[in-house]
Amino acid sequence: MKLDLEHSLASMKTQLAAYCEQKNIEDAIVVGIHTGGVWVAERLMSAVPTNEPLATLDITFYRDDFTKAGLNPKVNQTLLPAIEDRHVILVDDVLMSGRTIRAAMNEIFDFGRPASVTLAILYDLGQHELPIAADIVGERLTLNPEQRVKLTGPKPLNVSVIDAH
Repeated sequence: MKLDLEHSLASMKTQLAAYCEQKNIEDAIVVGIHTGGVWVAERLMSAVPTNEPLATLDITFYRDDFTKAGLNPKVNQTLLPAIEDRHVILVDDVLMSGRTIRAAMNEIFDFGRPASVTLAILYDLGQHELPIAADIVGERLTLNPEQRVKLTGPKPLNVSVIDAH
């Protein structure tokens, strides 16, 4: 399966600009989830009406499988501005089970109570285990159970479908 990354990103930009205009969202905080979500968010920044720099989130310690997976030796930095009563656009590369997004929202709410959280996802695999749905989706994919989407980057940013085995 060949994925058209640029087409999916362009679709997200168009949807995001329209969404912000429709909802009257100004000066939003764009938050990318490490690592792929940060790379996608960097590409979306031009479509968002904001003066804030890109914020980043590392959800390692918020994951519900943390005790099973053990300590991840590569922990990235969480950089969030004051989010109280601000609009947050949360960006990730792939939505599969929804557990990463749940962990990200838990961490965001530990920093304060945003006015709203908009979820922007590059690829939605439709394999949700939690009631989490994206507002902005680059592309919805149907993969075989053994397949996964792998984003590599950031320069160049590439995507491929790989076997998880």
